[in-house]
Amino acid sequence: MSKQIYIHEVVTRDGLQNEDQFLPTKDKIHLLNQLSQTGLDKIEVTSFVSPNAVPNLADAEQVMTSIQRNPQISYSALIPNVIGAKRAMKCHVDEVNLVVSASETHNQKNIRQSIQQTYDQFELIIDYLSDKPVIRNGSIGTAFGCPFEGKVSEFKVFLLIEAYKSLGIGNITLADTTGMATPTQVYQLCKQVLTFFPDLQLTMHFHNTRGMGLANVIQAIQAGVTHFDSSLGGIGGCPFAPGATGNICTEDVVHMLYFMGYDLNAKLDSLIDSSIHLQSLLSHETPGQVSKAGKITDLHDPSKF
Repeated sequence: MSKQIYIHEVVTRDGLQNEDQFLPTKDKIHLLNQLSQTGLDKIEVTSFVSPNAVPNLADAEQVMTSIQRNPQISYSALIPNVIGAKRAMKCHVDEVNLVVSASETHNQKNIRQSIQQTYDQFELIIDYLSDKPVIRNGSIGTAFGCPFEGKVSEFKVFLLIEAYKSLGIGNITLADTTGMATPTQVYQLCKQVLTFFPDLQLTMHFHNTRGMGLANVIQAIQAGVTHFDSSLGGIGGCPFAPGATGNICTEDVVHMLYFMGYDLNAKLDSLIDSSIHLQSLLSHETPGQVSKAGKITDLHDPSKF
């Protein structure tokens, strides 16, 4: 295979926001500087939300302005409103990420707003950004199912994509916020979205809550998707959704795709080193497998077993 796959790292945003402990700012900066040398295509550095809502990311400005940027990498941040957009612009982010849930109930739990109120905020953000040289990405949470409402219709997802497009946003991320997606469902939805919206840059954001994350990646690729969010060590989750566990693990995804013959800019050995370093910073074991088991090409001395 020769298809190029692009990896977007979200560990210092989606990963750390769900940790019980606050990772010191200097450790975040060091980790991000390390990740900037691993060949990743994008890093979602932080979120410019209220520190009261997500205290683990209260140091957003200091982190974003202190990292050593690699010009080959796009550095993004999640923003909820115009205040967040202004904070992000002062830090010269390359991309802003807007988020709405396909589920009305989850959107209320996550953002404390209705879906319509959220898009009203987006209009204000896009108006503010109209003369700013920044990429806009629109994410749709619970796109494959909601822990409160259950099944989410594909038609609802299409309507939300259309709403983003009406704001001039052509980069869309579909998020399986609590790991409810099945491989068949992923293939069907991705195929339909790319058929109806062929000009989209479509990214998949999977969680591995029920162990289907890597299978979902493969099915998304089969449907034509080439961009994927993932989190170093497989940490992460949504603090406003019951049962949400870690994102798909960056080094596990890269390991799988590399040995399947796909082209990636991400460097597997460097990511494994970064994942081992991350585990030394946290007070618990991370879910990732490759950093524990090693690559499939790592051989062992039989006399030691």
